[in-house]
Amino acid sequence: MNWLAKINLKTVFLRFGAFRSALLILVVISLCLYIGYRFGNFYHGYQLKTLAEQQQRLALLYAENEQSIKHTNSLEVELEIERMANQKSLTLLSKAEAEHYQLKKELAFYEKVMAPEKIAEGVVIDNLHISPTSSKNHYRFQVVLVQQNKRKRYAKGYVQLKFIGSLNDQPSNIILTKITNITRKEMSFNFQYFQMIEGEFTLPEHYTPEQILVAAIMPKSRWQKYHRLEQTYPWQID
Repeated sequence: MNWLAKINLKTVFLRFGAFRSALLILVVISLCLYIGYRFGNFYHGYQLKTLAEQQQRLALLYAENEQSIKHTNSLEVELEIERMANQKSLTLLSKAEAEHYQLKKELAFYEKVMAPEKIAEGVVIDNLHISPTSSKNHYRFQVVLVQQNKRKRYAKGYVQLKFIGSLNDQPSNIILTKITNITRKEMSFNFQYFQMIEGEFTLPEHYTPEQILVAAIMPKSRWQKYHRLEQTYPWQID
């Protein structure tokens, strides 16, 4: 590039003259402008091509993303449908099991009533149900008695309940008559097949029941001997 350094405009003017020198400079400037224009067009075209490719790639990515979102949504819907179907199946299964259990209980109950030859003779305490109320420590109870004698004489007597538990962390037993307004008459029974005795009671504050002792007492009379039945149930809220 040393030859460029040796070029002197004064020398050029002296050698070629003013007109030719001006013409030469004009040609050189025009050539530079042309080359710059061509280069600019080329670079602009390259940029447009690159931009078009990027836009095409971006559109493709948008399309792929949209397809991915649709696929994900479809999978989520299928998963939710499957989950709901499984939940419904579990609910139906639980309901069927509960109905089956209830039918077995009812069948066993009526077998006791209608087929006493399958079970020992006499009156039995079939079941005890405890259910809560809207009041604190206040509950409902239901005692079910069943007559199993083949001759089906009327069974007469009364029921007693005793709660076994603890009060203020100390052992404590409470009889029903201390925590209810139910009378002896309301706790009495007189039936041929079965009878339910129901009532309500309120446990003392800080009392924790653990078991309930149910007793059915049949006093001696002309038609029956004295008999006392006892059945202990764990404290369980239905």
